[in-house]
Formats: sequence, C-alpha cells, structure tokens
Amino acid sequence: MRALTVAPGTANSAQVEDVADPPLSDGAVLVRTVAVGVCGTDREIVSGRYGSAPPGQRRLGIGHESLGIVQAAPAGCGVNAGDLVVGIVRRPDPVPCAACAVGEWDMCRNGLYTERGIKERNGFGAEFFRVEPDFLVKVDPSLGIASVLLEPTSVVAKAWDHTERIGQRSRSWQPKTLLITGAGPVGLLAALIGAQRGLEVHVLDHNDNLKKRELVRQLGGTYHTEDLAHLRLKPDILMECTGAPIVVRDVLGRTASAGIVCLVGVTASGHDFDIDVGALNRNMVLDNDTVFGTVNANRRHYEMASEALQRADKAWLHRLITRREPVEQWTQALERLPDDIKVIVDFS
Repeated sequence: MRALTVAPGTANSAQVEDVADPPLSDGAVLVRTVAVGVCGTDREIVSGRYGSAPPGQRRLGIGHESLGIVQAAPAGCGVNAGDLVVGIVRRPDPVPCAACAVGEWDMCRNGLYTERGIKERNGFGAEFFRVEPDFLVKVDPSLGIASVLLEPTSVVAKAWDHTERIGQRSRSWQPKTLLITGAGPVGLLAALIGAQRGLEVHVLDHNDNLKKRELVRQLGGTYHTEDLAHLRLKPDILMECTGAPIVVRDVLGRTASAGIVCLVGVTASGHDFDIDVGALNRNMVLDNDTVFGTVNANRRHYEMASEALQRADKAWLHRLITRREPVEQWTQALERLPDDIKVIVDFS
C-alpha cells in the first residue's frame, strides 16, 4: 500500500513509498484512509527539525490529522464497518506516569509517550491503518470531509478546557472578550469555540485576507490586521496561536485584570528580544494575570471537539479546507500558498 514517509532528521526526505499492510500489533480496527491534514508539525518533521521513527526503523510514516472509514472491527468495540472515524495521536508511556495512568497522556510527566506520525509510531498517512479501539473517535457522518479538522480542534478544546479551569479560581470570573492572535486553522477553530461560548470574538492576523475576514465575520467576530500594540483592546482571554516569537512577546501583559493568556502556538528556540521583565512581572502580579502553555489532547478533548464541530455551521467548516492534494503529489501540501487555511492530502 502507499504511504507518506520521511527519514526523520533528514531534510526534504519526504516521499510516497510502498509499504507492508499495517500490522495487527497497531490495533484491532482496520481503517481505510480518506484524508490526512497537514500542519506546522508535519513541515517541521519534513524539514528534519523534529520527529523520530519507530524503534529499529529508518523512516517514519507521517500524518497525525486523520480521517478514515472502518473496514473491519471486533464485535462490541464501539465502532462498526462503515463508520467514519479519527485516530487519536498520542499513546501513554509504558511506565506509566501519574498523568498517563489516569488517561491524561497529553500531560505526560516523563516524556516517554509515543505519537502516531510524530514520535516513534507510524502515522495515519497510508491507504490503510490499524488502531486500537480505545484510541479511535467515531464522528458524525454529516461533517463529511470536515471531520479531518477533529484533531486540531481537540488541541483547541484542551486550550479552552484548561482556560476555563484556571478562570474558575475566582467565583466572580465571567469573561466577555476573547482575542485570538493568528487566523490559521487553530486560530479560527479557537474563535469558533469562543463564539459558541457567547464571547465577543476578535481575531488578529498579520495580513489582510478576505477569506479569513469573512470567516471571522460569519462567527460574529471582528478581524484585525493592525499591530497588537495599536489594538485598543484588553481581552479577558487571549489565545496566542501563531507561535511567532515577536507576537508571543507582545501578548504578555495585554489582557484585562485577572486575564488569561493561553499559548497554543509552538515557537522555535533561538529568538532574543528586549523586554522589561520587571514591569511585566509587576503588572501580572498586581493584576492576578495567568500565562500558560498547552499542547496535544486526550480522549475527553477529542469528544469535546467532536461536540463543537457538530454544533458548528457545516458550510463554515468546509470553507476552512482550502486545498486538497492527491497522494502522489502530497509534498505540494507542505507548501504555503497565500490563500491556504487548511490543506489536506486526499486519499479518496
């Protein structure tokens, strides 16, 4: 069968490769792949900056944003042939740590977890994959191809889950305004969930994009392109979804009193900026502000994400998918084009 593979640590080693059928050791449920989404993590892996192959193997099967149709499954496992499903990315460590032991492998404490398509496990970017029933999420067929958005939405659902848990430190916490920095797929999905919570939504992007502007407007939100320093807004919640170092610096201390900054975007190391740490610390302490980071998701967050997508306007979700590339030309999905939002590799 065809699979999308890379040699981790070797730049530009991506290719379509004929590989053996997925082994039963990967899981009892056999799934035919419909599509996989492409994100910044995939680009990092292909560039040789991230990722690791399964033990004893030189290449890694890539693809962690999955969508497929069940071909065969054990009786009573929760899914049946014909079901539309998404695979969960992370697996708990074998020890397990205290977090993994209670199903919170997204909060793994010792780093011994594995991840499909990223860390020591082949991904979902093949014509067929196998997966354990406990690491499979059945999705609403009415979502269609938009179901491929479930994995990035699960990351956003976790961000919202933890933001709201932090906010509950105060019984008086009633957030009204939300600012999202970055109008990529994660930023727009974060804005979607904010709108579903009845917040006043603002999305700040570095370039004016009519398609993104319209998507934000359809959520009832406001789209901004000015510098953060010139944006006269003190949000109760600020979600940073770009990972751009200068934006990360600028969001600190930008919230209303008792505000929460959630860092969702991942930043490469090696960026130094001048910053008045004393003033920042003083303002954050006196205002009871919180800054935290979040990554990955556990099964509960996938289920929260599924509910959010089911409540969303289906046409709006489909407009997030702006380009589909066939398997044979999948490396073109890694290129960033001006109108791209979510690009997928189409196996159908």
